[in-house]
Amino acid sequence: MSRSGAVIVHEDAEVLAEAVASRLINRLADVQAQRGEASIVLTGGRIAARVYQYVLESEIRSVVDWSKVDFWWGDERFLPSGDPERNETQARAAFLDRLLIDPERVHPVPASDVVDTPEEAAALYAAELETAAGGSGLPAFDLLLLGIGEDGHVASLFPGNPALDAEGSAVGVRNSPKPPPERVSLTLGAINAATAVWIIASGAGKSEAVDEALSKGELPAGRVQAAGHTRWLIDKDAAAHLKHLEF
Repeated sequence: MSRSGAVIVHEDAEVLAEAVASRLINRLADVQAQRGEASIVLTGGRIAARVYQYVLESEIRSVVDWSKVDFWWGDERFLPSGDPERNETQARAAFLDRLLIDPERVHPVPASDVVDTPEEAAALYAAELETAAGGSGLPAFDLLLLGIGEDGHVASLFPGNPALDAEGSAVGVRNSPKPPPERVSLTLGAINAATAVWIIASGAGKSEAVDEALSKGELPAGRVQAAGHTRWLIDKDAAAHLKHLEF
């Protein structure tokens, strides 16, 4: 156990993606068994797209009533609706458009053809999040998925960027070191309010950031501490620098 949560290492990226998909389905099914509905925060990136494809193909996906799942996003590129670089667009193509979901339960971040600035988009998203939380506090998402960048960022919270220390639930991000420079992100507070956060990492390029986040509790990823449990679900390449930890 690291200071930032349990670490589970899988053989390679494909095994990782399939395992995360199975965990995701079971997590949502367990939550629905308790209260009839569930919420999940989606992430973007190549490994996430593989996870979503495995969810779609899973023989057990029907144990979840997908019409009673609320879908949110941890961050979004401030681009027009339908842009292929938007996380929403990627998730819809990967699996959402082929699941029996309730469109009213899908909560995309407002796009750049809807509002003029990432700050306006963040304000609208924050208002929707506040409604989900019952009008006060932060919503306690049942499952929140995160990737990690080679610089240790999560969602669109980059090292040294003012958004990392923003209050509230959503923040407009400018001057992102990764294109596009304008984005919208959940705040660290909103991420940590989740009941379960899973940080997914694949590839040797992520290994140094994974090690630093886990061993020192630094970088944005190292500051993730879910209200319930935090899990790092990674492959062997991403775990290459973790030889000093016990799994």
